[in-house]
Amino acid sequence: MNRIKDHENLNHKKVLLRLDLNVPLKNGIITDHTRIDKILPIIEFLLNKNSKIIIISHVGRPKGKVNKELSLKPICESLEKKINKKIKILNENIFELKKDDLFKNSKEQIVFLENIRFYEEEEKNDQNFSKHLAELADLYVNDAFSCSHRAHASVCKITEFLPSFAGLQLETEINALKKVTTEIKRPVTCIIGGSKISTKIGIIKNLIPKFDNILIVGGMANNIIKYKGNPIGKSISEDNCETIIEEIFETSNNYSCKIYYPEDVLVGKNMNDKSRIKKLDEITDDDFILDIGPKTVNKIKDIIEKSKTVLWNGPAGYFENSNFAKGSYEIAKSIIKKNKDKSIYSVVGGGDTISVINQINAIRDFNFVSTAGGAFLEYLEGKELPGIKALN
Repeated sequence: MNRIKDHENLNHKKVLLRLDLNVPLKNGIITDHTRIDKILPIIEFLLNKNSKIIIISHVGRPKGKVNKELSLKPICESLEKKINKKIKILNENIFELKKDDLFKNSKEQIVFLENIRFYEEEEKNDQNFSKHLAELADLYVNDAFSCSHRAHASVCKITEFLPSFAGLQLETEINALKKVTTEIKRPVTCIIGGSKISTKIGIIKNLIPKFDNILIVGGMANNIIKYKGNPIGKSISEDNCETIIEEIFETSNNYSCKIYYPEDVLVGKNMNDKSRIKKLDEITDDDFILDIGPKTVNKIKDIIEKSKTVLWNGPAGYFENSNFAKGSYEIAKSIIKKNKDKSIYSVVGGGDTISVINQINAIRDFNFVSTAGGAFLEYLEGKELPGIKALN
């Protein structure tokens, strides 16, 4: 994989830069800047090399139609403030744009193409669309790992028409995931949450041979609690998961990987309730399991304390209510404590997990925080990502 940081001469080169600036917007206001902050290093790198940057990104799912509510304008304005440089957003139809139309003003260094998903050809990985995009630049850089599980025109097909390179963030992301999946310092622990165990079964099965401990928390742990013969009341759970759970325990028995699930829980009568600690055999028909209990927290902290590598994807409970956020916060604090004395390598991924650590202002206290959702999970599942394959 060619790396942009190894390119010898980027002076005045027009660089088509694929980023993931799919940030949450509410009434045109950005509510989380994490993804914008993460692309600043590649912007600064290319500016220092005196390149001309053409940014491609998307927001939301406009389904191939122009939707003003999903314009990149607020993101363009936010980036302008962060780097203190004027950025032009091009609203023209991409098919009418030509290379010579760009950067007529010699002082211009960055332009934005409008939301690439306004064009249906993007998600169809259309060859002519990719070729036209490629004609706007001298080279292509993918710094959007989080989009690299999509076989889309600006991620895949475009690499057939331009010299193509991995960006700084994409390379960092792959290196971080390699450290927790192939270049492992043992003992290695995975804390995995989320609501559906069926969506994570591929990851769990792929990680069992490589990991020492897998801790299942959040809504998906309810399936295991139920499988083990305990009541779960009104708690979120999936139907017909018995075979999946049997598979997990059978696979773990074939390797030296231990599977953990909650020993006690915090419950409420509704999502806005106060929390009550309960043992697994004390849960009543009108209870919602909404967090892990103190005994489970201490168990997880003890496992983290003995670990050299930790991967965390998915909160431990319904953190939106602070009464049920303690489990997630304690996991975060325990990893941070080990990070500070450099005795652990930590990778965190998933939108909800990032929300948890943003609430305690701790995003810089982990070795690597991934903003990728699907790409992060598919990589952990051992799948080949189309965007990475295209760069190779």
